[in-house]
Amino acid sequence: MTISTRKRLLGGLVGASMIVALAGCASAPEETTDEPTDSTASAVEGFKPCMVSDAGGFDDKSFNQLGFEGLTRAAEAFGVEPVTVQSDSESDYGPNLTALVDQDCSVIVTVGFALASAAAESALANPDIEYVSIDDVVDNDFDGETDAPNIKPIVFDTAQAAFLAGYAAASYSEAKKVGTFGGMNFPTVSIFMDGFAQGVEYWNEQKDDSVEVFGWDGEDGVFTGGFVANQDAINSAQGLVDQGVDVLLPVGGPIYQSAASVIRDSGRDIALVGVDADVYETDPSVADLLLTSIRKGIDVGVEEAVTAAAEGSFDVTPFVGTLENEGVGLAPFHDFESMISPDLQGELDEITAGIIDGSIPVTSYLAG
Repeated sequence: MTISTRKRLLGGLVGASMIVALAGCASAPEETTDEPTDSTASAVEGFKPCMVSDAGGFDDKSFNQLGFEGLTRAAEAFGVEPVTVQSDSESDYGPNLTALVDQDCSVIVTVGFALASAAAESALANPDIEYVSIDDVVDNDFDGETDAPNIKPIVFDTAQAAFLAGYAAASYSEAKKVGTFGGMNFPTVSIFMDGFAQGVEYWNEQKDDSVEVFGWDGEDGVFTGGFVANQDAINSAQGLVDQGVDVLLPVGGPIYQSAASVIRDSGRDIALVGVDADVYETDPSVADLLLTSIRKGIDVGVEEAVTAAAEGSFDVTPFVGTLENEGVGLAPFHDFESMISPDLQGELDEITAGIIDGSIPVTSYLAG
């Protein structure tokens, strides 16, 4: 089955079966008669939260790092030590999950779409362990149901926030050319590229302009083949820069670092758009290049799910981050604030309201 087919199937399945959970801070644990002696909350007996990364690693300054931060905050609140294991390649996923199972983990968080199949297999084999899957609905047989009854999906309709970034990029671009490339053609990667392209198209419609998008055609585009800042990522970024783009959106964890090096070597004024975290804050080394970042609240989703597991109230209802529940959003323009149109923020606020009320449609594999 092709990725594009899977994207269409997932869109229908999620639209039919998912319940959108509102984002926000988890409620404080209720007081118990057996009150702890320190300021930590009480967890169920033997609670041990665990996490396995994808190949990007926990220091990717992106979605693995955000997941780790959410896990750490929840663990600290209950005074327990989390167990984490990093994957260096796809072949590590199964063995790493087995290692966590063998350590008697209570809840296992898997970070990334690539881990979904291994997570489902592990969850089915270990029904007494609770699982949290970030960035996948964990429906590998496409029947509309999560593959195991003990998995909670945490997914994000990042096309909504990427739409805003695409509009902003088109507004900023003087070359009338913006570009994007990704790690692998997964739905959770291309959803950024879809939204970005739709935002550029909306700008063109509203302003009677002709800004072009390079690197993504709605089905396929420029991909590095992995989530590592390496020569393949440099080559992908260079190819887009050579086509004259002056805004560049890399989607795939640390590959933005390769894009940044290409931008600096070019000697041109090319703006970078970050993903997942507000990269201006997580990686100051590229802060001066960042127009903005497309954020998703992975840390919030993980913290809430792990907190619920610690309290004994784990719920497998999917969390779907949107603009409305602030699970996704656009980071500030930071150093670029003085370089964008003074009208841009107001226009983005209006577009945000339109996306939320449905008057401005944004399509994605999560929204149809």
